[in-house]
Amino acid sequence: MSALAVTAITVASSGLTDAEPSEPATPSHYVVSVGTDQQPEEQGYQSGCADGRIGRSGLHLLFFGTQQQDGQLRPPGTTNASPAVRISEDWVAKSAGGWIRGYAECGSSRAVLALGVNNKTDGGADPANAGASWARLVERVGANAPADRVTVTGALDGEPGWSKPDWARGWVDAYVAGTGRMLYAANSADGCAADGGKETCGNGWTMADVHYVSTGAKSTVVAVPQIYRTDGIQARQWAAISRWGAKNGAGPLRLVGVLTQETACQQRGPCPRTGNSPNQALKQLADALNADSSTRLTTALISTDVAWPPNMPAP
Repeated sequence: MSALAVTAITVASSGLTDAEPSEPATPSHYVVSVGTDQQPEEQGYQSGCADGRIGRSGLHLLFFGTQQQDGQLRPPGTTNASPAVRISEDWVAKSAGGWIRGYAECGSSRAVLALGVNNKTDGGADPANAGASWARLVERVGANAPADRVTVTGALDGEPGWSKPDWARGWVDAYVAGTGRMLYAANSADGCAADGGKETCGNGWTMADVHYVSTGAKSTVVAVPQIYRTDGIQARQWAAISRWGAKNGAGPLRLVGVLTQETACQQRGPCPRTGNSPNQALKQLADALNADSSTRLTTALISTDVAWPPNMPAP
């Protein structure tokens, strides 16, 4: 793990019981090809420059959607039937390169940039091929990033409702075999018990599966789970999964922070039950983890909040 990556996920451990963030949430983004010319470099530059001007060092997630069998990517928030414009991996690389250049030129903060896809299988992609291909892309983008300002890593929006567990496990295995760069698991825990009373989750998944794709596959996999729900159930689900790991020899989850969607909900909401603020999500997860000695926090959590791009076309 690079020094910059460590800086982004490891902060002072004071105030953990109150879950007060050491820094404000960093902005993250769903990336969709917008505009009439759909130039990836310019689009990426504008997004990165805006984030650079905000000046918050830390984790920034860019979600590019669903990998397809033909190597193209479908935008986030769409199904296979959507007529939305597909993009190539080359488009992703150019967009990410533009973001890096904009971030570096428009501010002085440092970033961990995690390039992400989801685990939807309706595009027909083979998990081993898709994970290996994403690892190569992350390496390609990372090789051209200014090491003193931006560390490039991967990300996965892995949700049980979107694939069977073997698909997600296969993708993660291929990714970690293909690169030593970190994987930020921005996952959900659909159907998992919040009280730990059962080990099964949704769509044939178990707590073991969620733990594996969020931490267990390799030491370079860390979890920044979705804590969207205002009732705190998602935080309790993740604490239960972490307790399962501690109890069953897999170790507690490497939880480094939370992902929220407050800004996205303001753009496309309302989200009456899933619009947690970063501070609310941090407190929920910290309280749930600190309730058990086997999962008690030793470092503070970070937060990042995801947004849709402006002027986004209909899905």
